[in-house]
Amino acid sequence: MQLYREYYRGSPFIRVRDKGIWPATKEVTGSNYCDIGFATDARTGRVTIISVIDNVVKGAAGQAIQNMNLMMGWEEHLGLRYVPMYP
Repeated sequence: MQLYREYYRGSPFIRVRDKGIWPATKEVTGSNYCDIGFATDARTGRVTIISVIDNVVKGAAGQAIQNMNLMMGWEEHLGLRYVPMYP
């Protein structure tokens, strides 16, 4: 989990959850966010990683706006910092 937090530290739309707190699509609906959750099983040595996005915003339209912002030298989050529909 700490590795993910460090890797995505400068990414404004990636939210890494605390261990055992699962993300849900309703928490990113209508936004450009990607939420990531983890759980570990010490018995089997497995890590389960789940990520959720809104496929319209983050998956297509929002990603295009984010890329355009970067290409034009604008703030990466310009026009994309909307609060998800779910409180």
